[in-house]
Amino acid sequence: MTQRIPLQDLATEAAVEYQSPSSKPSNNKPPNSHSTKLGHIYVREIGGFFQRIRRFSNWLLMALYFGLPWINWGDRPLVWFDLSAQEFHLFAATFYPQDFILLTWILVLCAFGLFLITVVAGRVWCGYSCPQSVWTFLFIWFEHRLEGPRHRRIRRDKSPRSLDTLWRKTAKYAAWLLIALATGIAFVGYFTPIRALVVDMFTLDMHPLALFWIGFFTLFTYLNAGWLRHQVCLHMCPYARFQSAMFDANTLIVSYDAARGEPRRNSPQKGVEATRAGDCIDCELCVQVCPTGIDIRDGLQYECIGCAACIDACDSVMARVDKPLGLIRYTTERELEGKTTRFWRPQLLAYSAALLSMVVLLVGFLNSRVPIDVDVVRDRQTLFESTTEGRIINYYNVTLRNQDGQAHRYALSVAGLPGLRLQGMDTIEVLANETRSLRLGLTVEAADLTQPSQPIELRFIALDDPAITSVNKIPFLGPYGE
Repeated sequence: MTQRIPLQDLATEAAVEYQSPSSKPSNNKPPNSHSTKLGHIYVREIGGFFQRIRRFSNWLLMALYFGLPWINWGDRPLVWFDLSAQEFHLFAATFYPQDFILLTWILVLCAFGLFLITVVAGRVWCGYSCPQSVWTFLFIWFEHRLEGPRHRRIRRDKSPRSLDTLWRKTAKYAAWLLIALATGIAFVGYFTPIRALVVDMFTLDMHPLALFWIGFFTLFTYLNAGWLRHQVCLHMCPYARFQSAMFDANTLIVSYDAARGEPRRNSPQKGVEATRAGDCIDCELCVQVCPTGIDIRDGLQYECIGCAACIDACDSVMARVDKPLGLIRYTTERELEGKTTRFWRPQLLAYSAALLSMVVLLVGFLNSRVPIDVDVVRDRQTLFESTTEGRIINYYNVTLRNQDGQAHRYALSVAGLPGLRLQGMDTIEVLANETRSLRLGLTVEAADLTQPSQPIELRFIALDDPAITSVNKIPFLGPYGE
């Protein structure tokens, strides 16, 4: 039998709810209301302990993002993904496409680290470190300083256009555009040396691909941080959807203590005696400072990014009304129920064990990584050559990459067949992070071949550091049976 699911259309009230500082929702509105999701959210700026932490984190992350492309390591940028040379420079190390498994490993490691943080402290990544939140808060910061506090922005948007409103909005959009442009230039600066990129931009001599990607990330940043904002967190980010699978009753979340706050003072519900009224005065400051426009008093909601703006806002009110702080705070569901929070639990232990194992394996891989990469490909023009002296010659094309930060001279040797020897050079010098190509000839007596294809070994050993060795197994072809 089909069950009917009751629905409520909130679209009609979405455009007007919370647009005016005087509007107050009733206490009996449906929990987890999405009434602010479809309209514009006027975020109120707030100070406080957690906001100082968030701002410090935001400015530090932006300083790293914009500053790293300008820092050099020797004669190259400190962080440089050189696609044309297929070299990826990260501080003192250089990686190549052959090290792609290492990148995959690091990404998986970061994912498990995020899962572990989520199990412990909810969406603190979203509130303090996510690029979407960092750039959104930066845009809001400029919006507040150029258009004024929340109530003034609301009043200007509801009033007829004036010269004052026009220049303020123009200045705001210009500031947003400059930030977005700087973001695009910095992003491309990780793939092209940024000093030359800036010079090319001002001399109108920029490569079309660089121009395209700067334009793309400028538009992307401008739309995401300036206009979409909370829509990205609510509807586009997959993390908001699957985070609930990692939450449990012991996860640290931003929560409202309803047992202490209800019934609210100054509530529209008349007849609440002052002697039994809760600490919440229904000022809605927690709603006004929320970047996603939710009411934390409705309970845990996936839209909450854990930025703690509502905590600082509520604490400032509690301090003014001479009430204990922490009506809204970082807590757990078990603590709200009067139980003891269990930090160590199976889910946390499993993520911790997996993360620790991957870190140990990654460190071991990096320590055992030999800074040399050799590709050996048979010459496809001829299978082999026969000489009048009765010898067989095979030719190979070799690509040797020195992945170390210093030059090395390598000794070449072969093994696997009696009398097998190299033709030509037996040593080669390769500079730091350089790639050399060479054509090798290997020769052996025809009488020493016992089958048409026999495996041999081509070895490269650094003369100054024998630990840097590459052994390559390759086939040697000959006319067996003649």
